[in-house]
Amino acid sequence: MLVLTRKWNESIKIGDDIEVTILGVEGDQVKLGINAPRNIDIHRKEIYLAIQQENSEAAAKGSLDLLKQLSETVKK
Repeated sequence: MLVLTRKWNESIKIGDDIEVTILGVEGDQVKLGINAPRNIDIHRKEIYLAIQQENSEAAAKGSLDLLKQLSETVKK
């Protein structure tokens, strides 16, 4: 993990297309601004993990449904 120290209104660059700017610091919270191309999804980590979990569950259910359909087709 890279650890950087930044002050208010300072930025870091990630690659050529992403810039993260410190917009404010209040107590134990830091407000970030992120400039990135529209085709890049940006989520808080807990939201990202929830999306990944839902996708995994949907894929597993879809596979199970497909197996049930195949089983029923073979029975006929």
